[in-house]
Amino acid sequence: MTPAAKPEASVDNDAARALREDGYVVLPSLLSPRAVAAIAGELEPHFAATPRCVGDFHGWKTTRVNAVLTKAPSVRGLLLHDAVWPAAQAVLGQGCDYVQLNLVQAVRVHPGERAQVPHRDEEMWPVAKNGQPWQINVMWAIDDFTEENGATRLWPRSHRDALDRAIDPAGSVAAAMPRGSACMFMGSLTHGAGANMSGAHRTGIIVSYCLGWLKTYENQYLTYPPQVARSFEPALQQLIGYRMHRPNLGNWNGQDPSVLFGNADPNGAHADALPPEIVAELRAYYDAA
Repeated sequence: MTPAAKPEASVDNDAARALREDGYVVLPSLLSPRAVAAIAGELEPHFAATPRCVGDFHGWKTTRVNAVLTKAPSVRGLLLHDAVWPAAQAVLGQGCDYVQLNLVQAVRVHPGERAQVPHRDEEMWPVAKNGQPWQINVMWAIDDFTEENGATRLWPRSHRDALDRAIDPAGSVAAAMPRGSACMFMGSLTHGAGANMSGAHRTGIIVSYCLGWLKTYENQYLTYPPQVARSFEPALQQLIGYRMHRPNLGNWNGQDPSVLFGNADPNGAHADALPPEIVAELRAYYDAA
């Protein structure tokens, strides 16, 4: 599956419509027990080796693991999953040439962790969005998500209103779902991890997508440099940003960075990477000269 970027190629569906209307949607039981077990097994040594977070936002009784695509290769199959990727393209595709990967992070909320402060992930880009969605997150449940163990809390339809850090907790819902399920939500939706009042941890994987011209939360080129990304399938290479975003963004020596996976020539010719409408405007300008 190629991560097509053109808005006209994006297919609207029920998940996309729910995202626009309510700001979130829960998609139950997308992964088989065997697939979940494989992911959990690959992640476990990394959770054991990673210290708990430090800070009021990331949490004091929470563990976060990054560089997940190399540490847990089974997670790669989540990124372009048929139940989530078309919806992400449909919602975000109108604002960019292609949708890119913003973050993949495994998160473990331990017993006794308090509820996370209500927030919106689009706050990381501190400018007015003018109604254009910039980001979509997918929380994949590796453990059962329950209200007791700190399932993500969501404020339905809050993406339509201004951010209110003192928003009433009674207006939120818990994204309760069995392991192997996914909850998609807008980056503009107020949300936060719930308090873990149980005696066991709960583990999830955040896969986040954003507009292709934004600076990403996770620096993909340091996390997955060319010598690492060379082993990824082409669709995944493109998703993490090894392609040019028209017009002319993200090039390597004036060329599409995908040449790094072949016979890259640092002295190669610079080549235009322009949307068709700009190509037509330039051609018309010179034809009229």
